[in-house]
Amino acid sequence: MEYVLASLVGCFVALGVYLLLSRSVIRMLLGLVVLGNGVNLLIFTAGRLTRGAAPIVPPGLDQPDGVIANPLPQALILTAIVIGFAMFSFLLVLAFRAYQSLDADNTDTMRVAEPVDAPNPPLSY
Repeated sequence: MEYVLASLVGCFVALGVYLLLSRSVIRMLLGLVVLGNGVNLLIFTAGRLTRGAAPIVPPGLDQPDGVIANPLPQALILTAIVIGFAMFSFLLVLAFRAYQSLDADNTDTMRVAEPVDAPNPPLSY
């Protein structure tokens, strides 16, 4: 099962990087979300997939008596999901505001600070 999840992580990361390299702002945001989901799945897979019991120590014992699930990757993923959703919401509003003010979604046409007839930057140094 871990090989399937590892290949799924690779697909998510590859798709996320492909979408991030796009010129459309919306595709960049979707690439960021897919890349974040790939990283979350990577953390979950790295924490070992076990079907153990809940990590609760019964009263009177110093440690659990059987196999337990690792709660750290689940806590990290839950935190990453919340932060990722907040960041996506903020960037979506920012992209919408940029689209309203510039009337463009393509990053090449969003270059307001650069004059139209400006000389091109040097291609090599």
